[in-house]
Amino acid sequence: MRTAYSVETVRAAERELMARLPEGALMQRAAAGLAAACADVLGRVYGSRVVLLVGSGDNGGDALYAGARLARRGAGVRAVLLAPGRAHAGGLAALRRAGGSVAEAGASGVRLVEQADLVVDGIVGIGGKGGLREEAVPWAEAARRGRGVVVAVDLPSGVDADTGEVRGAAVRADVTVTFGAYKPGLLIDPAREYAGVVRFVDIGLGLGPVGGARAGVRAGAGAARVEALQHADVARLLPVPAAESDKYRRGVVGIAAGSARYPGAAVLAVAGALRGGAGAVRYVGPAGGAVLARHPETLVSERGPARAGRVQAWVVGPGAGDDAATVGEVLAADVPVLIDADGLRLAEVGAVRGRGARGVPTLMTPHAGEAAALLGVEREVVESGRLAAARELAGRYGAAVLLKGSTTVVAEAGGGGAVRVNPTGTPWLATAGSGDVLSGLGGSLLAAGLSAVDAGSVAAYLHGLAGRFAAEGAPASAEDVAGRIPEAWRSVVRAPAARG
Repeated sequence: MRTAYSVETVRAAERELMARLPEGALMQRAAAGLAAACADVLGRVYGSRVVLLVGSGDNGGDALYAGARLARRGAGVRAVLLAPGRAHAGGLAALRRAGGSVAEAGASGVRLVEQADLVVDGIVGIGGKGGLREEAVPWAEAARRGRGVVVAVDLPSGVDADTGEVRGAAVRADVTVTFGAYKPGLLIDPAREYAGVVRFVDIGLGLGPVGGARAGVRAGAGAARVEALQHADVARLLPVPAAESDKYRRGVVGIAAGSARYPGAAVLAVAGALRGGAGAVRYVGPAGGAVLARHPETLVSERGPARAGRVQAWVVGPGAGDDAATVGEVLAADVPVLIDADGLRLAEVGAVRGRGARGVPTLMTPHAGEAAALLGVEREVVESGRLAAARELAGRYGAAVLLKGSTTVVAEAGGGGAVRVNPTGTPWLATAGSGDVLSGLGGSLLAAGLSAVDAGSVAAYLHGLAGRFAAEGAPASAEDVAGRIPEAWRSVVRAPAARG
């Protein structure tokens, strides 16, 4: 599992480590890793033109020391000092000793940035908030216009490390070299888009990209962690039938979806459930004929959710129109429930919270527009602050929340604890019916006994992989995505890391 930590946690780990190391040793570790990454990007260091954009903090110091290492290997290194009186003194001296120099901050400096082979963004570190300051914006724009590769130090300047928000101008990096731990902003849009390819450099903080913090470091750590599942994590969570399994032991999922206007939503949700490992699928709703025509193995009932027969989980809402009665009947059941689409609009807050009070898992799966309507804010507020929106919804409803989008995030019921981000997917998944397939897939995993957070995380992961396999660089339909779920499942369990 890839784990990202809050700025407060990282700072605490840095303080603990620096107390045990010689002065400046931690910065030298970071600079060495940064210089190595820059050399890899350049390919040929000797004779290359490198420009450092240097702010006033340790981030600028990392850039200066890395620049000194590149200068000693024959690169022509120039530093643009955005705060000349507050540049890191030791790093600046090291750069000059190595043959580097300070560039003019005017038009000639801008031309240097535009003509450089490599631009190193050391303007602002992980503590930056609210976008770039006005004086830094022209340099970020010059780097973007230029022909060179832009490498960010730890995090692109101007993005929020803890939330992934971008509240103003920010540097758009091609590569980000992050030190000691992943930061949430590197995994969550919109900031993730600014980070480019992320390279991790271990500087000994004890946090690491795939582990947990030491107990001493974690104490007082502040904001909850952000986690991203990998193949091996998903493989461990996938339900596998035993020799004595029958359809009930594998899990029966009920689908209450579709309407006369939207029968396809029912068909696609059932498709996702059938390919998601369910032992059987019971369908309740007005689209039974369409469902049976496409999926004859489905158990169709016209008697309503309460009398449809035994299920281990329900999916309610896709294409349901205004059928509030069915939504209410499903929410009254004492089995896990996934609520999607129209069900989100029709579900009463008290009914959902009441399920949590009874200890019955609930998973809500809104997209940004639906989440905005539930929270009473504009869609842009949700899209720019995905972590905050998911946590707020999870707290308000007392349910786990899977917030779909360019970065799908899954928050625990109540909004506390770690939030998971999904690393798979493709923009081609933004197609009608794709969310219905995801709902059925998630419901089947709930029926198999996974927790709401695990079911949501695993469903999003497999759905994203299936989308990639279905698209392969070209448009794909929701039906195509459903058909590739078994291939996604196999790719996870057959991966070398998953096999151990």
